[in-house]
Amino acid sequence: MKSVIQRVSSASVTIDNRKISDIDRGCVILLGVEKSDTEEHAIKLASKISKFRFFSDDKGKMNLNIEQVNGAILVVSQFTIVADTQSGNRPGFSQGASPEHGKRLYLAFINALVSMGITVQSGQFGADMQVSLVNDGPVTFCINN
Repeated sequence: MKSVIQRVSSASVTIDNRKISDIDRGCVILLGVEKSDTEEHAIKLASKISKFRFFSDDKGKMNLNIEQVNGAILVVSQFTIVADTQSGNRPGFSQGASPEHGKRLYLAFINALVSMGITVQSGQFGADMQVSLVNDGPVTFCINN
């Protein structure tokens, strides 16, 4: 399971010119699921991200997590981040999860975050989405299981 997390001051997801999700301060998580990923991976990644300290404290140090800043998370499925780009000029997706497996673990990841008391919004799995965000910092990390 791979994720790209971006600290944001705001973010939203639009489908067919209709906004379906939006958050203010928090983070956007682009989530990719691989064939070998399990529900345990989803829960472990959610736990790590929930505790990850990438928000600034009053001294400007990245010392606070999402809960400590009362932030929200916007989770967007992004199968392209599991692409193999090592050879050639075209990405390969042979390690990507099937749509059924990917959706199940995407939802398990969201449910794990919600069970930790975090406010979560999401995109729509498998949809053509437009994601808008204001990256705060900019601060972006790749966190993989």
